[in-house]
Amino acid sequence: MAVIEVVTFRLTPGANEEEFLTADQDFQTACLYVQRGLLRRTTARGVGNEWLVVTVWGSAHDADAAAVVCRDDPGAGRWAAFVDPPSLTTRRYHTLD
Repeated sequence: MAVIEVVTFRLTPGANEEEFLTADQDFQTACLYVQRGLLRRTTARGVGNEWLVVTVWGSAHDADAAAVVCRDDPGAGRWAAFVDPPSLTTRRYHTLD
């Protein structure tokens, strides 16, 4: 059963959107896309300063393992520096098929 991970957040006040998108792409390519079980990841911007990242994992085990590995990744730190911590939410959903 696949897992869909949904992360919502706002950028920190004064954050440069272009620099955030570069950090997001670097983190995705260098850390996340080399993790076992990553099926798809996309970043989207909503109205104003609302952001969403949707990641589809092959299993909850794959998502958990990647979270541990990427926690110490320098790219993850650069990505997180753009995120307003109180606005960050992460939810996981299990597919039914």
